[in-house]
Amino acid sequence: MTTTIASAKEVYRFFDQGGERTPVLKGLSLEVAEGEFVCVMGPSGSGKSTLLHILSGLDRPDSGVVTLGGERLHELGERRRTLQRREQVGYVFQFFNLLANLSVLENVALPHAIGRRSAGEREDPSALLDSLGLAGREGAFPHELSGGEMQRVSIARALAGGQPLLLCDEPTGNLSQQAGREVMELLRGLCDERGRAVLLVTHNPRDATFADRVLFLVDGELAEGVELRGPGLGVEAVHEALAGLAI
Repeated sequence: MTTTIASAKEVYRFFDQGGERTPVLKGLSLEVAEGEFVCVMGPSGSGKSTLLHILSGLDRPDSGVVTLGGERLHELGERRRTLQRREQVGYVFQFFNLLANLSVLENVALPHAIGRRSAGEREDPSALLDSLGLAGREGAFPHELSGGEMQRVSIARALAGGQPLLLCDEPTGNLSQQAGREVMELLRGLCDERGRAVLLVTHNPRDATFADRVLFLVDGELAEGVELRGPGLGVEAVHEALAGLAI
């Protein structure tokens, strides 16, 4: 029986803009199971980043239920919600977000300093770097790395704390096609070999082909009845779905 690591049920989120209440998420429901790779595609402004923020507890829904690691986030106070996020979620961003004055090894070791998971649940930073093809780069600084190397470091950092869920926001957006493919292969391997769950939001149809499920977010709602399943999904099927939804 699979365990749900994160879920949203009938979630609504509104933003106030110029005195008007604009809906960003409209009754969205989604589940991510342990070890599952889920991709959400959609155009800019469709609510993808808001979805990640709400699932991680960085933002609160206006209504609906959000669970993370078995806890209902809306029932937790600010401090407990922050701790739950640290225990359950690692992040991989489009812009890497590495600290320029820290070495590769120091960047990856950061989750050990601020996390609360036990030593047995965390991963050794040096071993992680080795497994991600970065052996010998531990002492380098971010400005000395290629884009692909920086993204690998950010993935290692996301894994170091031992959190079961990785939230990935356009992780190949600043990479070459080859470097982007290598990053997606790494993320796919994390599900298959380490049992990590991955929730990826992207515009890139090729990235979507690595997922177990591909969902489409349009104007704050998941497209009803449109879900692709992989891995092994062809990029043509993704393009066809996007064309059918006119996104």
